[in-house]
Amino acid sequence: MQMQIRFWGSATVMFDHFDAVLLARMQFAFTVSFHIIFPAFSIGLASYLAVLNGLYLRTKNEVYFELFNFWKTIFAVAFGMGVVSGIVMSYQFGTNWSVFSDKAGPVIGPLMGYEVLTAFFLEAGFLGVMLFGLQRVGPKLHFFATCMVAFGTLISATWILAVNSWMQTPAGFGMNDKGQFIPLDWWAVIFNPSFPYRLVHMVLAAYLTTALVVGAVGAWHLLRKTAPRRAGMMFSMAMGMVAVVAPIQIFAGDAHGLNTLEHQPAKVMAMEGHYDSHPDGAPLILFGIPNPAEKRIDYAIEVPKLSSLILKHDLNAPLAGLDTVPPELQPPVAVLFWSFRVMVGLGFAMLGLGLWSLWARYRGTLTSNAWLHRAALAMGPAGFIAVLSGWITTEVGRQPYTVYGHLLTAQSHSPIAAPAVATSLIAFIIVYFFVFGAGTFYILRLMARLPRDPTPEIGDAPLRSAGITPGPAQHPGPHMSGKGGSHAH
Repeated sequence: MQMQIRFWGSATVMFDHFDAVLLARMQFAFTVSFHIIFPAFSIGLASYLAVLNGLYLRTKNEVYFELFNFWKTIFAVAFGMGVVSGIVMSYQFGTNWSVFSDKAGPVIGPLMGYEVLTAFFLEAGFLGVMLFGLQRVGPKLHFFATCMVAFGTLISATWILAVNSWMQTPAGFGMNDKGQFIPLDWWAVIFNPSFPYRLVHMVLAAYLTTALVVGAVGAWHLLRKTAPRRAGMMFSMAMGMVAVVAPIQIFAGDAHGLNTLEHQPAKVMAMEGHYDSHPDGAPLILFGIPNPAEKRIDYAIEVPKLSSLILKHDLNAPLAGLDTVPPELQPPVAVLFWSFRVMVGLGFAMLGLGLWSLWARYRGTLTSNAWLHRAALAMGPAGFIAVLSGWITTEVGRQPYTVYGHLLTAQSHSPIAAPAVATSLIAFIIVYFFVFGAGTFYILRLMARLPRDPTPEIGDAPLRSAGITPGPAQHPGPHMSGKGGSHAH
């Protein structure tokens, strides 16, 4: 017991120079970073399962059904990990952010309740049918259950993004005599100015994330020649999705950026690295090192006036800088500057991969181009990194507010001591890395176990070659089973 106390005591010494607010923000950032990767994957994967199930019903091609069975197990594990990590994250509203919960609860509480009632119950109710009910309910009702799971994941994303978007661009509310936000117009609360843009951007990000994972798994097995037919099918579908969705996502991201410039200009100033205003056209800073002390970007590589062209569609349009924002209301530039560039850079890398796959498809080398497969395998985690970078850009850019323009983060935390928050943060780090690390390792093991393609029945081919002397009859070995697909490699 004394050793345990000394361990936790020495561990919390590291955080002595942090205050409770910063530690609470670090804890929420850590837990939500683990959580967000699972819904980002399961939203896209649920829709992919619905597509595979529908294609099987329509074409009776067994490959679609075999891929459905392969990915549904992975979906079940990812879904479970997403639920557990989300529940843990939600408790922090009461432990670390009780003042925020009290003030914003009348608005965000019902929305999160609707997410449970309309989405989580729908997903959980039909998930069992999708996983285990095919022989009991029949193929058509089973397909309906799969579609309901996919629909439930989209509805879940809708409600959560409505909550978060309201915190970014609050609308449709008033204040009561206790200083609480109260809803005056639910339509305005839900469909706040940033909600449509952020919903489209997030759903497309989820589809890209899933497509890149599916493509990476297909590429892995094509390189290993494990199951060329199955791997080729999933690789073709994934690369087709990337080729279609990546350019749409770039346009959606541009529209979202223009909306952000209108409602959260300080966030865009920090993303662009514009410490100073530019009255006759702002440059686009491609790379550089933010220098907060001197209020400039060191070693900047920039394109003159291109930022004004992108954001205002006019080369000479003036753009305000952070010099127009009080220092205490400025978001941290360095974090936003780099997270935004990681997200955008990966977005264009996805576009390049999609265009490369279209060229390979045109030439008939989609399933034989080893370099394309290596590139797709390397891009497998890119969707998760882009989602995390986008989330960091969105949430850090909202600082120093929890409800933008109305409630400061410093006014939102619970009256709790820094050592208590530090202790729970350390506990979260240790438990999360063990639990979710093991879960992620198990998912990767499942992805590596794609069954081999079925081989033809031995009776479909001659048992011996033509000749004068008949050879001995050949018997099928362990890898020649006509039923196939039972050996994992």
